[in-house]
Amino acid sequence: MFANVGEAAVTKAIVSGFARDFQEYITSDVIVVGGGPSGLMAARDLCKKGVKTLVIEQNNYIGGGFWIGGYLMNKNTFRAPSQKILDEIGCPYEEASPGLYMVDGPHACSSLIKAACDAGAKIINMTQFDDVIFKDGKIAGAVINWTPVNALPHNVTCVDPIAMESKIVLDATGHDACVVQALAKRRLVDIPGMNPMWVEASEQSVVEKTGYYFPGLYLSGMSVATAHGLPRMGPTFGAMLLSGRKAAQEIIKALKNGGTSEPITAKAKGKAKA
Repeated sequence: MFANVGEAAVTKAIVSGFARDFQEYITSDVIVVGGGPSGLMAARDLCKKGVKTLVIEQNNYIGGGFWIGGYLMNKNTFRAPSQKILDEIGCPYEEASPGLYMVDGPHACSSLIKAACDAGAKIINMTQFDDVIFKDGKIAGAVINWTPVNALPHNVTCVDPIAMESKIVLDATGHDACVVQALAKRRLVDIPGMNPMWVEASEQSVVEKTGYYFPGLYLSGMSVATAHGLPRMGPTFGAMLLSGRKAAQEIIKALKNGGTSEPITAKAKGKAKA
């Protein structure tokens, strides 16, 4: 027999649990905007190093295009050496051709979600990035709202957002590069936009350009391509995982150096205006 628990107890548990977690993460070390593969990978590695990390995702699911691969087919590809991360998260794969590995998208995506959650990442869904908190020339957090607000009629959309503070924000929003776009609207950065597909060049250059972009802001995944004018890569995901890992490594160095600014040992790689 099920426990004698009624509707009121169920509702109370949901409301109190959500409120508790939400209040705890009003201030974080890192806010990851976007719950796709690079954002989840970064969150997983950050949390494993004890970094308090919040992931915000505008959809009611986590994983982005990682679930379905290319052309709505549930096969994702990874070029060596990125398959080593699949070993870490316990996702089986097969070798499609020398140096190219293939997985079932749902298996890979669910494995990465589990790895991020097990490491301690806190994820809130149906939460849309609206703007940045900007103090003394540095990004200091994210302004957020419920995703359904966008679906409301114009005459009732005056629903004020709220703000979540952090030492660093990671833009992992894919092609849209939402956080970077928020800066571009204010002419704080110039965005060249993404170039056409070229898998070999794109994966390498995305990983190389991953990291610091603007005081308080780091980039991973395809937001890197949009911000730096790199080629798109299509349905291969190795660079997403390696980009997320590199972003986490650079953010950890930055936090050790004092938080929001560019790491002492690195030069800015973004297009930020002086």
